[in-house]
Amino acid sequence: MKHLSLRLRLILIFSLLALFTWCSASVVAWMMTRNKINEVFDTQQMLFAKRLATTNLGDLLAYQEARSLPKTKKILRHGKRGEQDDDALAFAIFSREGQMLLNDGENGEDFLFDGEREGFIEGKRQGDNDSWRLLWLTSPDGRYRIVVGQEWDYRYEMALAMVTGQLVPWLVTLPILMLLIALMVGRELRPLKSMAAGLRQRVPDDATPLDVRQIPTEVRPLVDALNALFARISAMLVRERRFTSDAAHELRSPLAALRVQAEVVQLAGDDAMMREHAVENLTVGLDRATRLIEQLLTLSRLDSLPELDELEPVDWCQLVPMVLAEQDRYAHAAGVALCYEQQGIPQRLPGQPLLLSLLVRNLVDNAVRYTPAGGTVQVTLTSQQLSVEDDGPGVTMEHLARLGERFYRPPGQEQIGSGLGLSIVQRIASLHSLQARFANRPAGGFSATIRFQANA
Repeated sequence: MKHLSLRLRLILIFSLLALFTWCSASVVAWMMTRNKINEVFDTQQMLFAKRLATTNLGDLLAYQEARSLPKTKKILRHGKRGEQDDDALAFAIFSREGQMLLNDGENGEDFLFDGEREGFIEGKRQGDNDSWRLLWLTSPDGRYRIVVGQEWDYRYEMALAMVTGQLVPWLVTLPILMLLIALMVGRELRPLKSMAAGLRQRVPDDATPLDVRQIPTEVRPLVDALNALFARISAMLVRERRFTSDAAHELRSPLAALRVQAEVVQLAGDDAMMREHAVENLTVGLDRATRLIEQLLTLSRLDSLPELDELEPVDWCQLVPMVLAEQDRYAHAAGVALCYEQQGIPQRLPGQPLLLSLLVRNLVDNAVRYTPAGGTVQVTLTSQQLSVEDDGPGVTMEHLARLGERFYRPPGQEQIGSGLGLSIVQRIASLHSLQARFANRPAGGFSATIRFQANA
């Protein structure tokens, strides 16, 4: 059934449910009708038996010469008898000794005497295997035994006739109901067909949200998920196009410089000084291109992360000194003193240690690059924030607001760079719900602060 279409499955399910409901209703109606008919006929038998018991049976039996009343068909012609059934009701009157004194002339003449039981019992007639509902009463003077009976089949047939008369019309109209179900299911699924047709005609880069006004409420979560998927795909395409454009734009200059230096090496000939200088410039260009590519790939990977997974508690008291130990060699080579001071213990927040290490590394690397020889980079860790301060020239207020933009570097910078370091810092901070702030120090220099929002 899973291979069938949704429309056909709904039609089959609704049809089976309708049929099951009809069958259940038939069973319930049969049981209720049978119980009600039994109640009515038991009452009728009791009233009839009481009427016979309270009648002056002595005078009646003395006046009645025959033991059996005449049969109905002998009293009235067929057209005058109406609609009658021989099993509807029968009676007989016995003496206390078991002699049948009077019966209805129909089925009552075959009742078997029972001198002990009172009330309703199950019984049979002489020479008949059909079950009867019998009511035995003793007359008030104790001289007579009265039995009033009715065949069970008569009751069952009447109950079945009543239930059938009510439910057969519903069964006859079931095909019409199935046809209406098919039409209504097709009508309600029409918006889905229209949506599917629109999706087939949609161009790959079309991120326009699907119209949800005509969509059923049950399908709305699926459509909302599709619209969210379109938005994520559109954002991914934008990131890829931006990455491709940025990479093409930023790599053009380093590659051109590498080509020039390679040509200088070829033209140097026997000039060892020129060749050495060209090789040195070539090495610097390769380092710059390598760093640029690494930062581009890192930023592209960070942009593709809507949120972080596999988080673990981060111990800043271990993470920061570990990163500083790695960066100390580069600071020493640049003639910069790298100092660290811990003034508190931050709360262990969930995060990815590798990304947070990259954040600290970029901040320290940026500070070391722009600190002149003999200067100091101060890293301070408190319970609420991590700050990295340097003795560099800082930036003007005009350019301070643009720090963190991709490929943006304030003019007049002597150090080589791509303008991606602080962009990576801001993206990692955003993924960890941290706040990155950049400012000039009052005494001169630049300050970068990462505030832990949970403790702020």
